[in-house]
Amino acid sequence: MRLLPTGQDSLLIDLDGPGEAQAWHAELLRRRAAGTLTPVREIVPGERTVLLYGVHDLPGLQAELRRWSAPSPVADSGELVEIPVRYDGADLGLVAELWGMSEDDVVRLHSGTEHRVAFSGFAPGFAYMTGLGEPYVVPRRAEPRTSVPAGSVALAGHYTGIYPRSSPGGWQLIGRTSVTLWDLERQPAALLVPGTRVRFAPDSEERLRE
Repeated sequence: MRLLPTGQDSLLIDLDGPGEAQAWHAELLRRRAAGTLTPVREIVPGERTVLLYGVHDLPGLQAELRRWSAPSPVADSGELVEIPVRYDGADLGLVAELWGMSEDDVVRLHSGTEHRVAFSGFAPGFAYMTGLGEPYVVPRRAEPRTSVPAGSVALAGHYTGIYPRSSPGGWQLIGRTSVTLWDLERQPAALLVPGTRVRFAPDSEERLRE
């Protein structure tokens, strides 16, 4: 763990991997809720970092963090969201080939895995979800598509993501869902926030946006 002051009131915790970042994020939220964390305005996870923004006492927070032992990896804590998916993506066959299995086995593996939102980015409501592990890393497309439909369920690296709106993208498409990921009338607006557990449910009858 490396503690890097960022500006006058922020601290970046630099870690060795996504699992550590998720564990530290969960621990920081727990301590803030319990009132045992030096006051901070925002706690923002990244792939291998956690940013503490709006810190009232940077030296005090750094000293506090150095006294902690590394938190245990997150397990079954956090809200569980189930997302129905029609697994008919244009790249499902390619993913099956990369993994050395049938398309049906890809669906069984992906839907049988509990995923967790590690962090958000790219577009409002886009969540980077871990869970598949290193054996199932998928490369991005050599040439990104100019338009990916909203609701597309896709893979890149060791992440799963869902496109919240139509946009260019280079991830491998394996399915589609009609679930609304970003809604300003909802609190929070993002359906999938860091720490959320996610299950994908195969559904050939899933009603999809046209």
